[in-house]
Amino acid sequence: MSAFTGTGRLARLVLRRDRIKLGAWLLGTPLLGFALAGSVSEFYPDEATRLSYADTALTSVVARAFNGPIFNAELGSIVVAEAYLTLTLLAALVSTFAVVRHTRQNEETGRAELLGAAVVGRHALLAAPLLVVVGANVAAALLLGLAFAAAGLPLAGSLAAAGAVGGVGIAFTAVAAVAAQLTVTSRGANALAAATVGVAFLLRAAGDVLGERDGLQLVSAWPSWLSPLGWGNQVRAFGAERWWVLGLPVVLLVGATLAAFGLARRRDLGAGLLSDRRGPARAAAGLLSPSGLLWRLHRGSLVGWSVAVVVLGVSMGFAADEVNDVIAENPAAAELIAAMGGGVDDLVDAFLAAMLGVFALAVGAYVVQALLRTRADEAGGVLEAVLATAVGRVRWLATQVVGAVLGAAVLVLLAGLATGLGYGLAAGDPGRCALELGGAGLLQLPALLVVAGLVTALLGLVPRWSVSLSWAVLIGFLLLGQLGAALDLPQAVLNLSPYTHVPAVPAVEATTLPLVLLVAVAGALLAAGLAGFRRRDVPS
Repeated sequence: MSAFTGTGRLARLVLRRDRIKLGAWLLGTPLLGFALAGSVSEFYPDEATRLSYADTALTSVVARAFNGPIFNAELGSIVVAEAYLTLTLLAALVSTFAVVRHTRQNEETGRAELLGAAVVGRHALLAAPLLVVVGANVAAALLLGLAFAAAGLPLAGSLAAAGAVGGVGIAFTAVAAVAAQLTVTSRGANALAAATVGVAFLLRAAGDVLGERDGLQLVSAWPSWLSPLGWGNQVRAFGAERWWVLGLPVVLLVGATLAAFGLARRRDLGAGLLSDRRGPARAAAGLLSPSGLLWRLHRGSLVGWSVAVVVLGVSMGFAADEVNDVIAENPAAAELIAAMGGGVDDLVDAFLAAMLGVFALAVGAYVVQALLRTRADEAGGVLEAVLATAVGRVRWLATQVVGAVLGAAVLVLLAGLATGLGYGLAAGDPGRCALELGGAGLLQLPALLVVAGLVTALLGLVPRWSVSLSWAVLIGFLLLGQLGAALDLPQAVLNLSPYTHVPAVPAVEATTLPLVLLVAVAGALLAAGLAGFRRRDVPS
């Protein structure tokens, strides 16, 4: 028996377990790419607006840091600049989570030991998910390339851009394979892989900020070449394509896979090469309560989210000071920003309001993530042990909801304060701007309460479908918030999202009635979820 015996059958098992998630990924990537390409072509329909965009993208530090380099004023280059970060971060995170789920999580839950008792080689448990995830990245890239071409972009550039996105996914597939060998828990492996994505973004951003302008293109500095995210930019899709750069993720995949196989031989099944830090001999008294345990489990995640929100908030605040210059010659972009920011003429206030809405959508992901941990505790048997003590069902779930909502409140407050601080530093009044936008950020909390209520209702009433439905609902809100204005959807459709009903402060005056109604809807959903959880079987 070889070390790879059973790889094919295990790959089919991975496909069977992830058929819905992989299907959503393969379908969602080209649809998102097609929608982004269509919206960009609408905003920059002629040469004058494209030249203006290219000039701004080359001179603005914020644009360089977030959108990356641009190589000409063609429509395809602008599409890549606008869509690249979204598509690559999606590919990177989906790839890392998928690999960790079928490697380290299998060891953590005991599935790997059960599978290893059959006719399975030592390396098959790692090779199978790698084959599936790499194959999914290749398929998603091909579909994305066809979607770009269907949107009217040149075929060669479309395939190069899609290959760059797929290459980033493949590169971080390799990173996840190594991370799964180092840590003991799937949460630790995911955190390590996500931190690597963050470092890759910072290296790419530093390389582009330090780069030099050469006509209508940006020559990135050397840090960009240290990042898989930077490699994708250096393919130069829709410019003078450099196809050889697509080989760099393949080289990383081969090297990291060989390293992962070597590391797997040097550790016991279920163990990690990084030893766990020893805890204190006595547990803190706060861990005796559900709220104390909740804080202990979620504090790391909350700190990480807080750092990301503050960094992005300050950056978006600085960018707000450049809004008028960026879209001075682009009525379509001005109209979109105004629509997203409350339909007002003051584009700076509209931009700030729109960015706070985007932050609230992102914080919705934190709420979903925090509350769905309860489902993982239930499926893993942890909840049964907790409920065997003096803790009741309703108290336990209510504590989880309160913790998630308080965390969300902290994040939207930080988002407002950081955005106001960035804009205030550029405009000359940081204190006042920070306080005003901090309050505006807190106004997003009722919409997040509705998100928490929806997840709680799903956990209490349809627990087996709660994970997929919760993320599906959040993605629906995201699409309505980000693409609803661009696609000119009917107001009745936009009203399905709770974020639509939050006043777009500071662009408009705050009104109380929509916020009160959102809180009432959230209360009804929470009551339904708690009642359902109290009555159903655990686990269910």
